[in-house]
Amino acid sequence: MSTKAEAAVNKSDLLKWAVAWLLLVAGLAGFYYFSDSSTLLRVLGLLLTAGVFVAIALTTDKGQSIWSFAKDSRTEVRKVVWPSRQETLQTTLIVIVVVIIMALLIWLVDSLLLWIVRALTGS
Repeated sequence: MSTKAEAAVNKSDLLKWAVAWLLLVAGLAGFYYFSDSSTLLRVLGLLLTAGVFVAIALTTDKGQSIWSFAKDSRTEVRKVVWPSRQETLQTTLIVIVVVIIMALLIWLVDSLLLWIVRALTGS
C-alpha cells in the first residue's frame, strides 16, 4: 500500500499545459509548413509561439514553481565567490603541468611494455 499522498491535479492547469504544448507544436509545424516564406518571418513566428508557450506555462502551478526555482538559482549564483584571474591562471597552469607529466608517464609505460613484448616475441 502506498503511503504517499497523491497530488491533486488542477484541471485548469492540465488544460493550460495542453493548450501550451499544442500551440508550441503548431508553431513548429507552421515553421516547416511555410518553408517557402522568409526565414526571418518564420523564426519570428516561432519565437512568438515560444513566448506565448512560456507565458501560458507560467500561469500554472508547475510553471510558477519553475520560475521560483530559477529566481532562487540566480540568487545563489550571485552568492558564489568566483576565483580571481590570477587564481584561475595558476590552477590552469597546474592542470596543464599535471597532464603533461601524466602523458609522459603513460608514454614511458607504453614504451616499456613495447620493449618487453618485442623482447619476448623476438621482433
